[in-house]
Amino acid sequence: NRDNERLKHTDSSSEKHREKHKDKDKERRREEKVGTGFSYTALKFTESVFIDNEPEEDNGLYSSPQHNKTSRRECDDEEFDCKPKKVKTEHDKKSKKRKHEYEEEDEEEEDIKPKKKKKDKNVTEGKKSKKDEEKWKWWEEERSTDGSKWRFLEHKGPVFAPPYEPLPDKVKFYYDGKLMKLAAPAEEVATFFAKMLDHEYTTKDVFRKNFFKDWRKEMTSEEKSKITDLNKCNFAGMNEYFKAQSEARKQMSKEEKQKIKEDNERILQEYGFCIMDNHKERIGNFRIEPPGLFRGRGDHPKMGMLKRRIRPEDIIINCSKDSKHPKPPPGTKWKEVRHDNKVTWLASWTENIQGSIKYIMLNPSSRIKGEKDWQKYETARRLKKCVDRIRNQYREDWKSKEMRIRQRAVALYFIDKLALRAGNEKEEGETADTVGCCSLRVEHINLYPKLDDQEYVVEFDFLGKDSIRYYNRIPVEKRVFKNLQLFLENKQPGDDLFDRLNTSILNKHLQELMDGLTAKVFRTYNASITLQQQLKELSCSDDSVPAKILSYNRANRAVAILCNHQRAPPKTFEKSMQNLQTKIDEKQKQLSAARKQLKAAKAEHKASHDDKSKKAVEVKRKAVQRIEEQLMKLQVQATDREENKQIALGTSKLNYLDPRISVAWCKKFGIPIEKIYNKTQREKFAWAIDMAEKDFEF
Repeated sequence: NRDNERLKHTDSSSEKHREKHKDKDKERRREEKVGTGFSYTALKFTESVFIDNEPEEDNGLYSSPQHNKTSRRECDDEEFDCKPKKVKTEHDKKSKKRKHEYEEEDEEEEDIKPKKKKKDKNVTEGKKSKKDEEKWKWWEEERSTDGSKWRFLEHKGPVFAPPYEPLPDKVKFYYDGKLMKLAAPAEEVATFFAKMLDHEYTTKDVFRKNFFKDWRKEMTSEEKSKITDLNKCNFAGMNEYFKAQSEARKQMSKEEKQKIKEDNERILQEYGFCIMDNHKERIGNFRIEPPGLFRGRGDHPKMGMLKRRIRPEDIIINCSKDSKHPKPPPGTKWKEVRHDNKVTWLASWTENIQGSIKYIMLNPSSRIKGEKDWQKYETARRLKKCVDRIRNQYREDWKSKEMRIRQRAVALYFIDKLALRAGNEKEEGETADTVGCCSLRVEHINLYPKLDDQEYVVEFDFLGKDSIRYYNRIPVEKRVFKNLQLFLENKQPGDDLFDRLNTSILNKHLQELMDGLTAKVFRTYNASITLQQQLKELSCSDDSVPAKILSYNRANRAVAILCNHQRAPPKTFEKSMQNLQTKIDEKQKQLSAARKQLKAAKAEHKASHDDKSKKAVEVKRKAVQRIEEQLMKLQVQATDREENKQIALGTSKLNYLDPRISVAWCKKFGIPIEKIYNKTQREKFAWAIDMAEKDFEF
């Protein structure tokens, strides 16, 4: 059956990789006669792909931009290495021991430093190899077949938001021009609004209405009777206080900042790691988001509602039975402690705005996340083998006698050709009015038999995920166009385009076409294959490194456009471009001066013909070459920034592009991997960096 076929499917690249390292591993074991860790049996992925009980990708907490910024800093700025803590269980002792080494060179070093004395070099290498061997190359191990995600899991639980501290007496709140002292619960919620006073959210009617409704729930009966109109509330004093606090933080001394950094690092070391199967793994989001006001994306109908404080009694803990269980804060208890090794989350709770479950998960660089990524791209590679058959089938279905089959076939054509998302069913009024392929309405498309010298043009205009507008005009095949005309007959603008189709029907059909196939697999496949094709077309071995990177970014941009990954131009864009242009102008002046000096040196050498003048010519020539390279690099940078000012390259790079394509391209063209992936991304894709050779084909 299909499940058995899926179990039989193995990753050919992983087999090849393991073969490549087999002899090396034997040699290491002979030389060192030491081994630690476990042996995994082959992993087979048995979960249903489109019915997922766990958060997808990095489905973390929704938070304010400031919170996201802090989280990113936590991930990117702390550049220390953590030595895995060894935790032995009975199972470990019985299992065959194995040595794990990590031999990659220090990727942070871009400059080639002068060679030191041999003695020093050996000492350095010894330290480095000791550090490197503790990095876990999980992708070289065989993987579990029973569906379990781990055998041992121990962690300290989440870090809760600090309790509310009442405002100083000097900070005043006025209602209808009169001073009013708020009780702590109402005051805390008022501060959330006060902090956002300069933001456009607080001018939106929906936001203000939802905030005021939830704020009143936190008031005392006396406060409720007095405060009846949000427009009469004066939060200016609170707003000024928080601005002053923010400015004071910026003016902190180095010592104060260092103390905060040390405190954060101490918390990270205690709560930011777990022990999973004898390895120390980084946790992604171990801090519970503090209470605040919900913003949502786009014109979300629930914006302004109060995100309540999460307490230990809301938290479900997941860990091993035989581990040291996390202790709740004194005087509290957990909602539940589970021991479910079929899931990968460490803690979960239900948030109050939309009733969705939030999770504490491992960091993207962890084995769990890496295996999920690997599986995702291998599924997309399987689609490559049968995509022609699937395309032929949906083309045949355009002629079906059944309307439901025709609608399904046209929708699948759009998902394949335009990389549209499927579009899940939603309760009306619960979320922003965003749609995907299956939920398109008549008002979202226009048909043009002929437009701008092109026949059978379809114009799409709708809000997609995260309320990002999708606008596209594209010529389609004649039969698709005729079917769309048929689907639109006798319908109103608000009616469904595909009235006989929903995501459940589509997903069931996709599963019949290929085990594990979803609309997202189509997006991943089309994104990755587009990158590979674009890199082949755009890359030239004779180009300089900056020119090659520009080609890479252009290939990445083609994918981002396909997936509709847009962004607003950064606020500082114009200023940064002006600064860059100033640098270019300055460099051009330097080049002009250097060329004049070279010309003068040549004239002097022509007159004297001595060695001194000859050396001077060489020095000046090298100076000209160096400045020309610097100028070209700046010009390429300017082109790159201008082309990508409204395109978000990062989303596709992290979620839809098989990293092995980029790694293979880097190895083939001699591009340092750190030019494509930053430190955090290199940790996330360590498996691909180690595995992919320059001849890898998606």
